[in-house]
Amino acid sequence: MSKFWGFFKSIQIKFIIVYILLLLIAIQVIGAYFVNQLEGQLRDNFNESINERIQLLSYNLEQAFLTERGEEASEDTPTLENDVQSIIYDFDSEDITEIQVINSNGRVLGTTNQADLINVGKRTTDLGIQRALTGNREQDIYYNPQNGHRTWVISAPIQNNGQETVGALNIEASLEGVDGQLEDINRIFANGTLLAITVSALLGILVARTITKPIMEMRRQATVMATGDFSKKVNVYGNDEIGQLAVTFNDLNDQLQLAQATTEGERRKLSLVLSNMTDGVIATDRSGDIILMNEPASKLIGKDYIEVQGKPILDILGINDNVSDLFEVREANSIIIDYSEEDEQLLLKANFSVIQDENNEMNGFITVISDVTEQEKVERERREFVANVSHELRTPLTTMKSYLETLTEGDTWKDETIAPKFLNVTQTETERMIRLVNDLLQLSKMDNKDYRLNKERVEYIHFINHIVDRFEMNLKEGLSIERYLPKGECYVWIDSDKLTQVLDNIISNAIKYSPEGGKINVEVIQENHRLLTQVSDEGVGIPEDNVEKIFDRFYRVDKARSRQLGGTGLGLAISKEMIEAHDGKIWAKSKENKGTTITFSLPLMRKKRGSN
Repeated sequence: MSKFWGFFKSIQIKFIIVYILLLLIAIQVIGAYFVNQLEGQLRDNFNESINERIQLLSYNLEQAFLTERGEEASEDTPTLENDVQSIIYDFDSEDITEIQVINSNGRVLGTTNQADLINVGKRTTDLGIQRALTGNREQDIYYNPQNGHRTWVISAPIQNNGQETVGALNIEASLEGVDGQLEDINRIFANGTLLAITVSALLGILVARTITKPIMEMRRQATVMATGDFSKKVNVYGNDEIGQLAVTFNDLNDQLQLAQATTEGERRKLSLVLSNMTDGVIATDRSGDIILMNEPASKLIGKDYIEVQGKPILDILGINDNVSDLFEVREANSIIIDYSEEDEQLLLKANFSVIQDENNEMNGFITVISDVTEQEKVERERREFVANVSHELRTPLTTMKSYLETLTEGDTWKDETIAPKFLNVTQTETERMIRLVNDLLQLSKMDNKDYRLNKERVEYIHFINHIVDRFEMNLKEGLSIERYLPKGECYVWIDSDKLTQVLDNIISNAIKYSPEGGKINVEVIQENHRLLTQVSDEGVGIPEDNVEKIFDRFYRVDKARSRQLGGTGLGLAISKEMIEAHDGKIWAKSKENKGTTITFSLPLMRKKRGSN
């Protein structure tokens, strides 16, 4: 059975098929041309015959109309109908299946179709007949799907001496005779084609055997060569193209033997290059088993080469869940692998490249591993930032929409109690969005370095006293601010406006989250070359796991309370950017239910410059 199917897959059957197809195409082209010309000739003869009969019938009907008019009779008299009916019944033609005569008023005078006799004397609405009554000749071919026959319908005018149209003649002629002749011719042509194909197939088998025998020998020899045996040669049966192919095949056998040795040498060179690369590189064979791994790759995946040698790369990299076999790896091109642990995040990107031999067949993989932890972190923060901005804007917009819709419905806007409250909420949400957009613009400028610090020499103790005094003037009852400032003068090189914004953010947060009766401490500590500023409160505090996150954009410990107090979640993020722009640092310490301390440092100016 396998030999049978193998025959249909061989080049021999392809030769036979091509041979038959060429002959079949030639026969079909000739046959199509012949049948097309013959059909045109038969149709022309048929048309000529029908037209001659129409002329004769039109002449007889014209005489009948003239006779009736000569007797000054009306157009619809029985005498004319009888005369017309007699003429069309006496008209004999095998091809014409129905004749219908219509007077100038569109009434049927006679018909050969017994089923249409009831329409004699009635007006016809046929479009072709109506056009014929205007002096135009109409004709068309219709196909009857019930019996598969075609009918030629002709509507011709009956004119008085070629001038006045006195009626119309509608004739239906069957094309069954013409179609039958064409079917007979096509049947004869098809039988001849089958006979020609049968003879061609027998000749094709004989011709194909002489061509495919040497090729089959070369195929068997190629199978032997694939095993690494280059000792045998194929027989040369002649000096034609196939004989030359056999000679070339033997030369190829010698070249492959040399190429195998060369390839082995190149493989060793490649292994040496890979082992000395600085990037993480893993080389595999065609089965995906590791044959080489350099030191950077060993450090990234945390395994020595001895541990992974000969093992599948899918298992070593732990990507079995992402891809199931090497073909999917080839299609994937690159994969992100998560090697993160509880205390450290590590994301590796594995780029896969296919090694191909001289026949463009896959001979293995080169996997380049790189650490993309920071890149993925930046991308994740970007996505989170976009989501947070959308969420922060959607919340006030939704609130404003609902309040405004309530005001516009009915007479709510006239209510002097409800309307001002709704408008106040709308105004509050609008101001909140304005603050959010302003903070976003400021952060955008900082990210793009599109801002300039106007630094100046500032005495810091006086500067911070001025800021705290401003807060104490508007401090709500029950809260107090304590100052712990060093004596003497401390000079710093700062942008006063930017640092005022930082202190406003930090002290405002301390006031917002301080309970009634709480105390806020503002302390300045002078160290060797820097000045520390601490703002402490006695509020609810921050969970230990979240302390480092409070400087992230849009991060809030208590989201509901932050929105209620009007915060945008960007204040501390902006403060961090500004402090770092002043070459300082900012950090936080907190305990739940005991309060939070925000500390930032600024470079202290040297006394030498400060004395000027």
